[in-house]
This record gives sequence, C-alpha cells and structure tokens, in this order.
Amino acid sequence: MKINEMASILNAEIITDFSDENTDIMYGFASDLMSDVLAFATSDSILITGLNNHQVIRTAEMLDITTVIFVRGKKPGKEIVDLAVENKLTILATDYTMFKTCGLLVINGMKGIEGND
Repeated sequence: MKINEMASILNAEIITDFSDENTDIMYGFASDLMSDVLAFATSDSILITGLNNHQVIRTAEMLDITTVIFVRGKKPGKEIVDLAVENKLTILATDYTMFKTCGLLVINGMKGIEGND
C-alpha cells in the first residue's frame, strides 16, 4: 500500500514523507508498547501507535521501519518530527483509534505480521 493511499483511507495528515513511487508497504504492526514492537515487528511493516515520544522514532530506527502512523489524534512535536527527518522516517497522523486504523488498513489489503498468509 502506498503512503498516499494510507493517508486517504485514514483521513491522515502526512507530516513527513520519505517514500517514493516504489514504496509499497504490505504489513502493519500496532502497539503502544515499544518492547512489543522490538519483539514482534519487522522492517517491512508500518508501526501504528498512540505513543507520542522520541522512543517511537528510535524503535522504528532500530528495526528499519520506514513509516509510523500516530493514532487517536496524537501529533508529534517538533523534536519528534526533527528526529524522524534525521532518520528519513515517514510520519502520518490520524484522529482514528488504533482499532479503526488497523481495521481500515486490513479491509483495504494490508496484512498483519502474524497474518502473512
């Protein structure tokens, strides 16, 4: 799924965009616990979270995750955005809950980490 498609589906604001026309993300992982992200997420997924601090960016960086979607109306502050830009990380923000965000992405073709079948 392309970044613009995700933004449209989620009525999300694209805060930073380092994707290109070839960026096609197939998997998603949602959590507010960065320890779970470190344990279960993969580099070919997006990270969906309501946690709004620099640890989200650092965790994505460690796993080579290229895109983070902040949910529940959370908007990252300047420090977080600057860190994302430094790491060439795409950030989106939506007012939808994590549950609705995941559901909308799944019904539009995205797969979960455990649902790679």
